[in-house]
Amino acid sequence: MNTVGNKIRLLREERGLSQENMAASLDMTQSNYARLEKDDNRISLPRLIVIAKTLDITVTELVGEKANNVINQSNNHEAVTYLQSTFQSDKEHIQTLKDEIEYLKKMLDKFLEK
Repeated sequence: MNTVGNKIRLLREERGLSQENMAASLDMTQSNYARLEKDDNRISLPRLIVIAKTLDITVTELVGEKANNVINQSNNHEAVTYLQSTFQSDKEHIQTLKDEIEYLKKMLDKFLEK
C-alpha cells in the first residue's frame, strides 16, 4: 500500500501545488516525481525532508507510523553518512579559516611593529 505517496499527493493537491512545482523543489523531472507519489519505496530520506518542507509539515507528520515502509536502512544510512560528511567538511573548513585568521593576525602584528 502506498500510504506516504498518497498522503504526499493529497497534501500537494490541498496546497494547490502541481507535480511540476514539487519536481522543481526536488530538482527532478515531473515524471520522476510522479513515480514517487505512486511508489513511496523510492523516496529517500533527503527527498522526504525536502518534500516535507515544501508541504510545510514535518517528516514525522508526513510518514507517521509507516516510516519503515518508506525509508529503508540503506537510505537512512546514506543520509546519516551524507550529514556526517558535510559536518566533517564544515568542521575542516572552519579550522582552515581559524588558521588563516591566526596567520593574518601575526602578519598584522609584524606590520604594526615596523
